[in-house]
Amino acid sequence: MFSPEQLEKIKPGIFLFNEQKYWECHEALEDLWMEDRQDPARNVFWAIIQVAAACIHYRDQNLIGAQGMIFKSREKFRRCRDLHVLTPEVIESLNWSKLESIVAAIPEQNSQLDDFRDLFNFRFP
Repeated sequence: MFSPEQLEKIKPGIFLFNEQKYWECHEALEDLWMEDRQDPARNVFWAIIQVAAACIHYRDQNLIGAQGMIFKSREKFRRCRDLHVLTPEVIESLNWSKLESIVAAIPEQNSQLDDFRDLFNFRFP
């Protein structure tokens, strides 16, 4: 499960994401993601890192890069559900359900850059 300590540690990365400083968000969360490779909760960090990377590609108008990252992030969202790492506090404080629904709404085939607009405009609470 994603611990209260991890939820506290994620805040600087979330702040950077909300400022659309996606690379900096990636960097801030990467150390947390690498801390314990056996902890299934790391998939929360990993999903956000990959969503941030997709937003970088969107901003750069790189459709192939955005698609690749968003499709990889879907696997992390699935793992978070399957491994039961999401606590009610995580779901609420990160608006996880909304983020996951935005990611899921991006078509797997024939997606266009416009399909990433809602993701790019998403902000954590």
